[in-house]
Amino acid sequence: MRGLRVAYVAAAAVTVLGAVTGRDRLQWVAKPLLMPLLAADTVAGGDLAPAERTVLLGSLAAATVGDVLLLDPDDDRRLIAGASSFAVMQSGYSLLWWRRGARPRPDIALPRVAAWLGAAALLRAKAPHLTLPLTAYGATLGTAATLASDPSLAPDAKTVAGLNIPNADPRSRLGLGALLFTLSDALIVARRLFAHDDRTRRLTEGVILTTYATAQYLLVDVLRENRP
Repeated sequence: MRGLRVAYVAAAAVTVLGAVTGRDRLQWVAKPLLMPLLAADTVAGGDLAPAERTVLLGSLAAATVGDVLLLDPDDDRRLIAGASSFAVMQSGYSLLWWRRGARPRPDIALPRVAAWLGAAALLRAKAPHLTLPLTAYGATLGTAATLASDPSLAPDAKTVAGLNIPNADPRSRLGLGALLFTLSDALIVARRLFAHDDRTRRLTEGVILTTYATAQYLLVDVLRENRP
């Protein structure tokens, strides 16, 4: 519903503001509200099949756990636990896109596999203790992103370089949502490995949260209408 969408945007804005300005209390209040608001909006505004509703709510519940764990993104233990929660979410998204007819295509999967291998090599060189859990998470992210980018999900959309160009059909925005999610997660790794001063970490966290909130909205928006 419109009110819930406005509340989601407001919670995302407060979360980003808290990250950029160092007001941690703002994040603690607003960030855990993001996925529940998105879930409530989607369930209220859509006509989901019971199985899809169950998978969606489970995925967003896992994302909420991950959001809380990543309130302290500089704690590697919380980062690993958060990645595990988001792996559950990505697996749920993969199931949703598969149920709606998405299938992996080599031309879409190969660039994502290359990026996954590159990220794994970088982690191994810079933070070996993070390599296994984050690479495992990356596999679930890449799978969900590959399925979300399948052109068959949005047959009327133009496809450029393996990405559906968004149009009026919410299904055409799935690929962009997956791309933004990938960018957000890539920035988490970059922040952990290369951001050494407080100002850079906070600004990067603001971009991470902005791309994350936008990605989640785009990915879930398609489920507001029952489009099997």
